[in-house]
Amino acid sequence: MKTVRLTMAQALVRFLENQYMEVDGAQHRFVRGVFIIPGHGNVVGLGQALSQEAKHLEIYQGKNEQGMAQAAVAFAKQMKRKQICVATSSVGPGAANMVTACGTATANNIPLLVLPGDTYACRQPDPVLQQVEHTNSLATTTNDAFKAVCRYWDRIVRPEQLMSAMINAFRVLTDPANTGAVCVAMPQDVEGEAYDYPVSFFAKRVWRLERRPATEAALADAAEAIRKAKRPMMICGGRYSEAHAEFLHFAETFGIPYGETQAGKSATDWLHPLNLGGVGTTGCSAANEIARKADLVIGVGTRYTDFTTASKWLFKDTCKFVNINVSEFQSLKMEAVPVVADAKEALPRLEKLLEGYQTAYKDEVKVAKEKWIDELNRLDHITFSDKKSWKPEINDANADSAKRFAQDVNAQLTQTSALGAINAMMSEGDVAIGAAGSLPGDMQRMWRPTGIDTYNMEYGYSTMGYEVAGALGVKLAIGDKHEVYSFCGDGSFNMLHGELITACQEHKKINICLFDNASFGCINNLQVGHGNVTLCTELRYRNKDGLFGIFMDIDYAKVAEAYGCKSYTVRTMEELVAAFEDAKKVKNVPVLFDIKVLPKTMTDGYSSWWRVGDTEVSERKENLAAYADLQAHLKEVRKY
Repeated sequence: MKTVRLTMAQALVRFLENQYMEVDGAQHRFVRGVFIIPGHGNVVGLGQALSQEAKHLEIYQGKNEQGMAQAAVAFAKQMKRKQICVATSSVGPGAANMVTACGTATANNIPLLVLPGDTYACRQPDPVLQQVEHTNSLATTTNDAFKAVCRYWDRIVRPEQLMSAMINAFRVLTDPANTGAVCVAMPQDVEGEAYDYPVSFFAKRVWRLERRPATEAALADAAEAIRKAKRPMMICGGRYSEAHAEFLHFAETFGIPYGETQAGKSATDWLHPLNLGGVGTTGCSAANEIARKADLVIGVGTRYTDFTTASKWLFKDTCKFVNINVSEFQSLKMEAVPVVADAKEALPRLEKLLEGYQTAYKDEVKVAKEKWIDELNRLDHITFSDKKSWKPEINDANADSAKRFAQDVNAQLTQTSALGAINAMMSEGDVAIGAAGSLPGDMQRMWRPTGIDTYNMEYGYSTMGYEVAGALGVKLAIGDKHEVYSFCGDGSFNMLHGELITACQEHKKINICLFDNASFGCINNLQVGHGNVTLCTELRYRNKDGLFGIFMDIDYAKVAEAYGCKSYTVRTMEELVAAFEDAKKVKNVPVLFDIKVLPKTMTDGYSSWWRVGDTEVSERKENLAAYADLQAHLKEVRKY
């Protein structure tokens, strides 16, 4: 057997260089690049290997370990899991910073490979810098924290272990049913140790994304269940199978309306007569009203999160389910008839078995959709005037916050009107990205995608801080042909925006639409709406009563400008329109819109509910009322 002597780290990089993905007969490199923050756990061993062995891999300098890993997640998500980037860090806090991003990847079934440095396998110099010592086990290190958020975890304590570790790592990374984060920990001494690796280990290796076929029996069971339904509804979940045309043809053939999850939005044209829009807790009236009366749901690629099912309240106990999902685990949810298969393969075959079937809908779908479009128009044009006694039209709990914010920050924009205006000004093919706060709810309801696969919302983990880093990842995926617009609250921006510097460094134009309401707005709504007093959810100066002084008016535009971005401060609709049009002329430089929006001007629930931990005992009658409402809803929820 022919061998080559390499260090473990050199062998690792050479292996990464030669991994390919094949989808429907087309091949391409599976690993695009590596995000790195060098530290004493990876700079000497892996750093040397990258310098020597990287021929095609693009190397990006991260600014925060979580941020660079989140960028890698967004990249893989936008690439529909066909290509990935790797993230590597030092030991200790650098490694631990990537744990959150691994949670993001695994919750969303997105492939992410992280390579954290680790303490010494030999243990001779223990305890080393950044090592957490455990008296019950010297084998436990910071990297064990990754186990709870990864689909596959390994630690290479001998250089020859690299081979089995990487084969299993890529087995998971390329498995559509079980993909997610993969952590391969690298003790820093082992990175530099050499071994005579078989040359065959570095040969071109092609991983095929196989389309799992459905069994005839499963399809027959599904067809039987559907034929019994009069008012079925489909749910459009993850878009990774690229079964867009098959899904739409199935719906059109039988007249089945469908709702969208956050992951499914932009799979089809939002104006399609059967497209009811977002469904669930953050859904719109059209989808939720039809869902509440549905007698069968055909879930295609959905995980049925509590936001999709409104905490299992939206669909009645009598409603049946058929689930088409490549994951057996997901297909069995909601007591469904499971069709464990790739949707692109299964839907046309199921369609043939249903020849002649039609739903019993008449005008309900058309009426529900028209009603929602009227509401969209209203949301687009909500205005505020300080010359009148103003009460917010939506989410009016604790309305004085909005008035006080308007006074302290001199802002007039409502969140829904700003969002609608930006949406209307974007060009065809531009991509929107978001993750946390009130914006995902507003966008699942209001957003009108500019084209197919132009909506990249991370709402499986709802990771604050994903928005800026993710915008960079999306930009790396789509290139310069289209713009990327990140929708980010001030809370998320303050948590994590270091990769904005990376975007400057790489000359990547990303557009950060920073909606500043000086608060964790959606959580303040939740807090107050369930009977609590405001506590640490608004960004105010401290006064004699606590954090109840004037709102902080932070100049985020100056922060971004200092990094090298083109920035705009926006307080009125006129300023927003002018800034947006001017920003379209900007090339190769990130843009930040510092948009001051009034609190309490986001969308409200539309025939939806969300279960949270209301308190059974309280001195406040508002808490007790919320608990009573919880109990009333629990009488109508599905048991499991």
